[in-house]
Amino acid sequence: MTETPTNPRQTLEFESDRGSNKSRWVAGGLAIAIIGWMGSGYILPSEDTEETAKTSVTPRAVTVAVRRSDAEVVEQVFVAEGQALPDRDTMIRAETSGQIGEVLVEMGADLEAGQVIARFGLASRQADLERAEQELGRAQREFDNATELVKRGIATVDRVAQARATLAAAQASVSEAQEAIKNTEIRAPFAGRLESLDINIGEFVSMGADVGRIVDNTPLTISIQIPQQSLRDIKVGQAAQVAFITDETSTGEVQFVATSADAETRTFMAKITVPNTDGAIPAGISAQLRIPTGELTAHFVSPAILSLDTDGTLGIKTVNPENVVEFHKIDIVRAQTDGIWVSGLPEQTQIITIGQGFVNSGETVNPQAEQGVTKVSAQTDRSRENADTEAGQ
Repeated sequence: MTETPTNPRQTLEFESDRGSNKSRWVAGGLAIAIIGWMGSGYILPSEDTEETAKTSVTPRAVTVAVRRSDAEVVEQVFVAEGQALPDRDTMIRAETSGQIGEVLVEMGADLEAGQVIARFGLASRQADLERAEQELGRAQREFDNATELVKRGIATVDRVAQARATLAAAQASVSEAQEAIKNTEIRAPFAGRLESLDINIGEFVSMGADVGRIVDNTPLTISIQIPQQSLRDIKVGQAAQVAFITDETSTGEVQFVATSADAETRTFMAKITVPNTDGAIPAGISAQLRIPTGELTAHFVSPAILSLDTDGTLGIKTVNPENVVEFHKIDIVRAQTDGIWVSGLPEQTQIITIGQGFVNSGETVNPQAEQGVTKVSAQTDRSRENADTEAGQ
């Protein structure tokens, strides 16, 4: 056999070739150049970059109008609506039955207590009284005779007792007849004005029927409802200013405050009496009451400057001495037609009156006196746009 010689595989090598390392040096140089270019901005920042950074950090302050406000002492007042009611108001009823024989007054008359308004016919009742008086005389004689006979020993004690009972019945009949005559007079139960009179001469009226209405409006009584949160401010004896719908005014006094709330409204009833000596103020008209409840310090502002915080809290934005916006929660103390009194602000403060809707609490602003600022809204919009534009550059 002939053996075949084995040739080992040989690897080609180009290191000995001319220019074989040139590409490596070129790639390395490019990489170093790129890294150097990218890092040059951190080592040697340009002036334009620094100015842009500063501009984006410090935007231009927004211009707002402010007004100096000093707290004043203001009177707290509880205001309520009510109706003026008469002190006494009642129906007049007949105390017996019969025909009306006489009417002595007319509707609308001012009556004294006990004054006779009308009378029933007296003919039958007078006859009943005479009959009862005659029966009383006979019973009295019978009793006297029985008493004398007992003293003589002729009559018994039972006869005296019977005579005494007859006499008592006769006396009762006389009293009833006299009362019936008295009841024929319809009288005013108290002093007041006769608001209605529904009887005429010859008309038959049943016992207990309403024949008229009498009203006493001296003084007047006004009933109001007090909310739960205001109950502690209203006390018996407090003065109340009353303005009636007829443009008449008066001063009243709190006479009663309920201690239990209405089950449906959860309010407490209070009554205020108002003098009405001459009766000039009619009963039943509407009235507004103002009851002073104390004093506190507050600021007088326009409702237009009120703002809402992010959580819906009602307040007012002010500017402190460092020109930084502050938000103050406020309470409305008193409302008027030309503005409102609010508490919750410092004693002296600069209130933002124009532009408060464009700034937030903690933001630095450019405050200007209210009378020297014109077209603040447009300026504020432009300032905001410029600041946003510069910050984005």
